[in-house]
Amino acid sequence: MPPYRNLKAWEHAERLAVECVKASRGFPEFEQHSLADQLRRAAYSVPLNIAEGSAKRGSREYRRYLDTARGSLAEVETMLGMAHSLGYLRPAEFGRLEALATETSKTLYGLLRKITESASR
Repeated sequence: MPPYRNLKAWEHAERLAVECVKASRGFPEFEQHSLADQLRRAAYSVPLNIAEGSAKRGSREYRRYLDTARGSLAEVETMLGMAHSLGYLRPAEFGRLEALATETSKTLYGLLRKITESASR
């Protein structure tokens, strides 16, 4: 497996995390310790779990970390939708973040499928 920094899934996840942190700064002050904080933590979790999983020895353990990353990504997608519905994200900003989350999801799923296939050989 290539180093995590060379993985498209990690690249997309890292970019999504950075963009989510930037976007969360614009949330109202009363949301900074709730929705904004939860969004930041979940967004950080996606690339961190991809990186940590890639350092593990077995495919089974790597898949477990990738599954955790997928769960965190689902949280991010849900919170972005709520932030949009609450008016904390402009439509264009939401669309950009949603597209980045979708691309992250596709590449993460592809990586998970690749790890699963290589483990079954």
